[in-house]
Amino acid sequence: MRILLDECIDEGLRHCFLGHDCQTCRYAGFKGLSNGRLLTAAEQAGFEVLITVDQHISHQQKLPSREIALVVLQARTTDFDDLSLLVPDVLAAIETMKSGDVVRIGVA
Repeated sequence: MRILLDECIDEGLRHCFLGHDCQTCRYAGFKGLSNGRLLTAAEQAGFEVLITVDQHISHQQKLPSREIALVVLQARTTDFDDLSLLVPDVLAAIETMKSGDVVRIGVA
């Protein structure tokens, strides 16, 4: 699966998604794009899932009509150590996600 990590996520987290093509926004050339432009660019590049900590993106964008799924991480902090604890749940969730789906993983 092609996974894109939003630029607000520690780039080291990409190593936690073994068996998947996981890239960061910086590496993919999407750094600095607004949410709508980022989703469009990610779709056009063939990414299937965007992982972010942006709690508002799912309310700001019309995701059901998108060709990409969204995982919103909710951790104590955005530090690698806190986010990496959520990876097993992310891996389980992306196995059943479809385009336009939004899944929140972590603490409420």
